Amino acid sequence: MPDKIQLTDAAWRERLSPEQFQVLRQAGTERAFTGKYEKNKAPGEYLCAGCGTPLFTSDSKYDSGSGWPSFTAPVDEDAVDEHRDVSHGMVRTEARCATCDGHLGHVFPDGPGPEGLRYCMNSASLAFKPKE
Repeated sequence: MPDKIQLTDAAWRERLSPEQFQVLRQAGTERAFTGKYEKNKAPGEYLCAGCGTPLFTSDSKYDSGSGWPSFTAPVDEDAVDEHRDVSHGMVRTEARCATCDGHLGHVFPDGPGPEGLRYCMNSASLAFKPKE
């Protein structure tokens, strides 16, 4: 696992687009069905848009109908940290990049995979590396 990345807000703002900063650093959420990776079916790897850490592969991606890119599991169990989120009057499990602590989205117990989880991610928190 790579070393933890800690930057100031100013450094993150230089590195990220305004939308990426709002999602990754301020735990924002893009509107459903607007993200660039929601319908992406190309083979490849999804990385953290903040630090480049590999998070998910296209093999674990599926169309959940939720409006956000959804995955059954991270590429490695140490790639994504999970935290209890009680914001907005709900109790949810927040997913964060284990390397830079960037907000990725949420994990729900209604997925089709062996663990029954749906990693519902924001496209703005991801970068896509096509398979060569």
